[in-house]
Amino acid sequence: MTARAASSRSASFNAVARAAVLVGAALAAWIVTVARMRGMDVGPGTDLGGLGWYLGIWVTMMAAMMLPSVAPMVLLFANVSQEREILRIRHLPTWTFVAAYFAVWTAVGLAGYSVYRLVTSFDTGFLAWRHAGAYVAGAAIAAAGIYELTPLKRACLRHCRSPLHFIATGWRSGSLGALRMGAEHGAYCVGCCWGLMAILFALGVMSLLWMAVVAAVIFAEKVLPGGHRLAVPFAVAFVVLGLVVAVAAGHVPGLKQPDGAPAMHM
Repeated sequence: MTARAASSRSASFNAVARAAVLVGAALAAWIVTVARMRGMDVGPGTDLGGLGWYLGIWVTMMAAMMLPSVAPMVLLFANVSQEREILRIRHLPTWTFVAAYFAVWTAVGLAGYSVYRLVTSFDTGFLAWRHAGAYVAGAAIAAAGIYELTPLKRACLRHCRSPLHFIATGWRSGSLGALRMGAEHGAYCVGCCWGLMAILFALGVMSLLWMAVVAAVIFAEKVLPGGHRLAVPFAVAFVVLGLVVAVAAGHVPGLKQPDGAPAMHM
């Protein structure tokens, strides 16, 4: 009985320690992001800089925005892995799962950077803010709002909100299994959140205000009780926001309109 109690106390301590590490990592990522991005936002025309710098800030941004909402899945994975180790089943390092998850988001960031470079290489002026840029940005935001109501969004959100179901039905053994599980969960997360990331790019990827807003929406949808019911109000809000950006961008809080920028980079 004493051994069981000691084991239970150890498991509880480990769970608290893991939660503290995740919270600390998210807080540190926010601090680094704010320090590196302060004053860099110039709206939808923000230059993404060199690939190395961009990847560094992108991964830091994803850690800041995603760690709070992915924490339930990471903690459950770690707890199950620990329980299996007690039963003398091979332990799966939690960092392997987390690394695969963020590798997926890194790939998404690389895709966004590639699109940015492709668009800016033409520099036709069509996407200039004073031409079609505001309309394109508004349309992208409205499209993200409509995506909130699609079956694919609902399916991905349902997965993200049900870590126990994923662990119970999708557990795979070995380090490769942990990598695959992290990548699969990352893919579902991308399916759930790519529209919200499109909104961030449309409003200015270096905007700390809109980064915080998007992070709050992600957390609300994935973690809060009843978060799945927020799809309709969020969809309406994004469609309205898209319309305002297209026709009256000056009324959007925190949106810096490019002044004479040659192109509206998205």
